[in-house]
Amino acid sequence: MGIATFQRFKNRADAGRLLARRLARYARHGDAIVLALPRGGVPVGVAVAAALGLACDVLVVRKLGFPLQEELAMGAVASGGLRVLQEDVLRAFHVPAALIEAATRRELREVARRERQYRRDRPAPVLRGRTVILVDDGVATGATMRVAVQLVRQAHPKRLVIAVPVCAQEARVQLGALVDECVCLSVPQPFRAVGAWYGNFEQISDAEVETMLRDCWREAPAASAAPGAEQMPGEARTGAAMEEQLIKIDVDGVQLDGVLMLPAKPKGVVLFAHGSGSGRLSPRNNAVASALCEAGMAALLLDLLNPQEEKDFYNRFDITLLTQRLGKAADWLAHHDATRGLPLGLFGASTGAAAALQLAAWRGTDIAAVVSRGGRPDMAGRPALEQVRAPTLLIVGGLDNDVIDLNRMAFSALHSDKQLEVINGAGHLFEEPGALQAVAALATSWFSRQFVGKV
Repeated sequence: MGIATFQRFKNRADAGRLLARRLARYARHGDAIVLALPRGGVPVGVAVAAALGLACDVLVVRKLGFPLQEELAMGAVASGGLRVLQEDVLRAFHVPAALIEAATRRELREVARRERQYRRDRPAPVLRGRTVILVDDGVATGATMRVAVQLVRQAHPKRLVIAVPVCAQEARVQLGALVDECVCLSVPQPFRAVGAWYGNFEQISDAEVETMLRDCWREAPAASAAPGAEQMPGEARTGAAMEEQLIKIDVDGVQLDGVLMLPAKPKGVVLFAHGSGSGRLSPRNNAVASALCEAGMAALLLDLLNPQEEKDFYNRFDITLLTQRLGKAADWLAHHDATRGLPLGLFGASTGAAAALQLAAWRGTDIAAVVSRGGRPDMAGRPALEQVRAPTLLIVGGLDNDVIDLNRMAFSALHSDKQLEVINGAGHLFEEPGALQAVAALATSWFSRQFVGKV
């Protein structure tokens, strides 16, 4: 394909102009859009868009770097909780699961912050039926770009193109199999690092990204999303400010760590009951909590067990203990200045769903709504299920056959307003493209309806 194996670039803008020559067939192509990966991909993408006369926007994806060696990627995350892990790297370095989850949660928070700062009130672009050109300043492992590809695929583009100035050979082969076209100017061997192939590879600030995007949007404003149009999955639409408080709740001498996420003027609060082996750092529950906050609801993610208790496998399935802890957290929310008087919803996953439903049975109308994600509501017991009065939504993955049957059994025992949603093509962890976004949308809609008029 005429690849210049050892090509070097003056800077990112120079690389973008050279890259545009290889993309000349898309010049002034009516349905094409350039999506740049911040920060380094933005000056490249802006230069490509300017040369081709195309709209340009950003797609925020974050690498999960190793502690003290951030350039080495163990995976990447993007909006909506989407995550890709470098399983071979994780196995080779024996990376603890807790470290992966902590990094995931930290980077998802950074994704949300950057989206708010870069886009402000500007809506995400419509991608359905368009040619999308994903641009970065280079690709080493490919983890970040793979997440970007998965995210864009969910919006159903007509054609998906990866365009980068420099790329490692292995990553190029892997990425090329995922998209319609992969354009790369240079595939050096040995690769070393992206920055090694630039004369000027200075760090770019958020302020510089903002300025480049503003200038680009003034010259070639992108079409905003029409009602009902399909935007980038997971993109924030409200631009609402969100405060995050690290908290501790004392339960009979046991300190439980939590994170309280607060939008401006919340219309309700959702307490998360995590599943077996999971806690406040769960990337899936954090993604749902972020979606709830964007819709104006507060969220409390709390470890129902401390680290010592977590080591005892039995504790993870002690529904009575988990329910008692959940009740203490509900009492804490009822007295906290920012959440006092707000309607309370419960979101449970795995065994946490059973605890949420038991608490709903105990508290009656004090609980405004319950949502279960891939949960084990059957473990709440039929007597408790029959006493639940809160409107309850059960969400199950279509590939999670055993859990579907258990949810149907629990569903038949509920006498409250209820709904069972099966997400086709989703497994137990909802890791498939679009699955977690579907969970977040269902939960947001359910809680929003049940909170109306209760503040």
